Amino acid sequence: MSENEQEQRMARPRMAAGAVFFDAQGRVLLVRPSYKPMWEIPGGYIETGESPLTACRREVEEELGIKPPIGSLLVVDWAPNEAEGDKVLYLFDGGELSPDTAASIKLASDELLAAEFHALEYLDQLLIPRLARRVKQAVVARAEGRPAYLEHGEPPTEWLSTRT
Repeated sequence: MSENEQEQRMARPRMAAGAVFFDAQGRVLLVRPSYKPMWEIPGGYIETGESPLTACRREVEEELGIKPPIGSLLVVDWAPNEAEGDKVLYLFDGGELSPDTAASIKLASDELLAAEFHALEYLDQLLIPRLARRVKQAVVARAEGRPAYLEHGEPPTEWLSTRT
């Protein structure tokens, strides 16, 4: 195979990074974009030459106007999309936001309508299915203290029997 053929076969996934923030009651912070019908988590696409963690920090600051410490990687999800091609998505632990930090959120008015904490049992109704699966797996990974590898928001089938 020629170098050009190898180059053409190499994946060039879109990558995105976000943070999962919690409040003292264990609820998850969701944001309501002005350009989509469903809720999201804070985050966005990674720019050329930018690391996933740097992108996460940048997106949180741009969207919420806060600079909280971003913790460990919780999830890497391979989630190709017919319209957008290969995608690799990273979720980081934003930790528990203090009431003062939560109160200081200043939404990016050009893209977000709201930021609210929601109980885990409502994620399936508020998020698109693949994001709901991803966020719920991030909560599990945080509780277990180890990151999770996912495909379409779920552990690969052969791993399901080994994960408790």
